[in-house]
Amino acid sequence: MPDHATSSHPAVQRQLDRLWALGPGADILGLGRITALLDRIGNPHLALPPVLHVAGTNGKGSTCAFLRAAIEAAGLTAHVYSSPHLVRFNERIRLAGNLIDDDALATLLEEVLDAGGDIGASFFEVTTAAAFLAFARTPADACIVEVGLGGRLDATNVIPAPAACAIAQLGIDHQAFLGDTAEIIAGEKAGIAKPGVPLVTMAYSASVTERIAEVAGAADAPVLTCGHAWDYQVASDRLLYRDANGTVETPLPALAGPHQPGNLALALAALRHQQRLAIPSAALAAAATAARWPARMQRLSPGPLLDLLPPGGQLWLDGGHNEAAAHSVSAALEQVAQGRDIHLVLGMLANKDAAGLLAPFAPLAASLTAIPVPGHAHHAPADLAQAARRLGIPATATAQNPESALRRIAAALGSNGSPPLILILGSLYLAGEVLRANDELPD
Repeated sequence: MPDHATSSHPAVQRQLDRLWALGPGADILGLGRITALLDRIGNPHLALPPVLHVAGTNGKGSTCAFLRAAIEAAGLTAHVYSSPHLVRFNERIRLAGNLIDDDALATLLEEVLDAGGDIGASFFEVTTAAAFLAFARTPADACIVEVGLGGRLDATNVIPAPAACAIAQLGIDHQAFLGDTAEIIAGEKAGIAKPGVPLVTMAYSASVTERIAEVAGAADAPVLTCGHAWDYQVASDRLLYRDANGTVETPLPALAGPHQPGNLALALAALRHQQRLAIPSAALAAAATAARWPARMQRLSPGPLLDLLPPGGQLWLDGGHNEAAAHSVSAALEQVAQGRDIHLVLGMLANKDAAGLLAPFAPLAASLTAIPVPGHAHHAPADLAQAARRLGIPATATAQNPESALRRIAAALGSNGSPPLILILGSLYLAGEVLRANDELPD
């Protein structure tokens, strides 16, 4: 799915325009083009600080946020490569703790495109090469790399010897690229396994666990699974993590949702099973409350969108767009609602399963307002509303954008009843538009 990235910085936009003109304009998995491109620019991926490589259907971004928070709490610095961006392209590349600035980004993109514009590399491949070039040239203690799509054939999988690999929650998504069964998708994610490098995973079904073990075994990678090599539990207001080397106790994550303790525990397991970074227990504990990850059950701050709600109303945002994410987000929503009426604003890309996303919200939602996702092929709002009604969710309204949706909801509620809770969800691209509209840019 094309990213349609734009920039307000003219030099960056010139390079993005070049990229769209030279590239295939779509995701095409494979390591041939990225390998050739990296070779043209001096193979920077071979000169990175210790890498933590994270795959998964859902939760990999939050896991990366916890990894970064722990590393920084230890007094170290970390590069981070993540995708997609929400508002600014720069969000994809964090250099030693700071988002890359526009001038440096423009120069890097120009260098990569000048060197390999004839290769036909995709948007993500060029971005990956630029990130690795920036990381190799900027001193840092660690490098956190989030897989873009899948794992085995993802452009990030050229990293030869990470310090540790991790697989977060798995589910069905991107079937056109990865396959349509949990076992096939798990095999693709496990393709990040490398010889002798610990592969830390969550607990999955028996068949998925078996498939991951097969792929990792073929790569000669040790698998460290939750429930076997490590484990965790939530006790009151604490998380208790255990492995063969002892116990770590942390506060519960500041990131909202009952799924976040698992993501935190996965990050702890990855750091405790690698040998190249010294991260004390105090830093692991600090990561729980220090981690931030926008558009994942994010409560929006005062701004133009929140100001549209009745006094005391809450506005939440999540970019979840598949059934597995919906189960996590709906559980988180039930926790934070505390008896408030819940109203949904939904926009989804055309290649996503609307019914699968909506089903977990059916017992919770007082209403749904459907909207488009600007600049992307998306489900027609009327079709989303119809899908919601089939599940018993009241969905009588559609709107053209988040602002008009919030105005409709506020007008329908009037001043009667308790202040509402509104969740905007369904697409990370939509989430970026919401953050921009509320003057709440990721930093």
